[in-house]
Amino acid sequence: MPDQIPLSSDARAEETVEDGLHEIAPDIAYRRLVFVNIVFFGRPDAGDRGFVLIDTGIPGTRADIVASAEARFGKGARPSAIILTHGHFDHVGDLRALAEEWDVPVYAHPMERPFLDGSRPYAPPDTKAGGGIMPKLSPLFPRGPTDISDRLRTLPEDGSVPGMPGWRWLHTPGHAPGHVSFWHADSRTLIAGDAIVTTGQESAYETAAQKPEMHGPPAYFTPDWASARASVQTIAGLKPELVVTGHGRAMQGPEMQAALQNLAENFDEIAVPKGGRYPDTAAGGN
Repeated sequence: MPDQIPLSSDARAEETVEDGLHEIAPDIAYRRLVFVNIVFFGRPDAGDRGFVLIDTGIPGTRADIVASAEARFGKGARPSAIILTHGHFDHVGDLRALAEEWDVPVYAHPMERPFLDGSRPYAPPDTKAGGGIMPKLSPLFPRGPTDISDRLRTLPEDGSVPGMPGWRWLHTPGHAPGHVSFWHADSRTLIAGDAIVTTGQESAYETAAQKPEMHGPPAYFTPDWASARASVQTIAGLKPELVVTGHGRAMQGPEMQAALQNLAENFDEIAVPKGGRYPDTAAGGN
């Protein structure tokens, strides 16, 4: 079986950390909220309506997100939009409260709409996936659906990203039917959501320690491994220089690229659970 390539500290993205925000580029900063990352796009001087928030973390973190937004962009600063990689509970957290407080639209892929307009929940989790404690706890995690239909908008068909000039959204399904990642070709920067992650999200220890490794999507909430495989291969083909993911630290450089290529080439052996609930099938919500 191919070995997973661990990532050393040399592969960590260069960053400046202040007020819990990790700035990895002049216009990109992320914050870890317990075990998941949110991303702010926009320069610190962007001001009110001059930035975008990608994902909204876990429930109960609204005050932390608002505080981070104001620390980076100024008192009372609001985003021009909230954009979702997907609608799992740890990425939509206090979405309703934030969208109403800031009076902003929420953008997502059309295939995520049923999970964001109250129509249906996601597929049941796979408690046997990955062998760690997180899969065993996964039945306790909310599956939705969330209902933000009054603020929900569809990402533009032309691939552009509202409020993010020069960026493109990429449909990277598998972990969720409408999962998307965001790509900036000029800087070769990828905001990957959960299409790939840089820590072993199935392990509570690795989640807490943020041990740097290249992984496929969190296995306990991934029902479509065929699509997940294709998404990782697409991402690896881009050869990104800098990657920020939904879980784990931001990574960069040749070592990260080698680990990503290894994952793409050996996806079944590294990422797909053996004997899991969703062996290699496409499954939607219930």
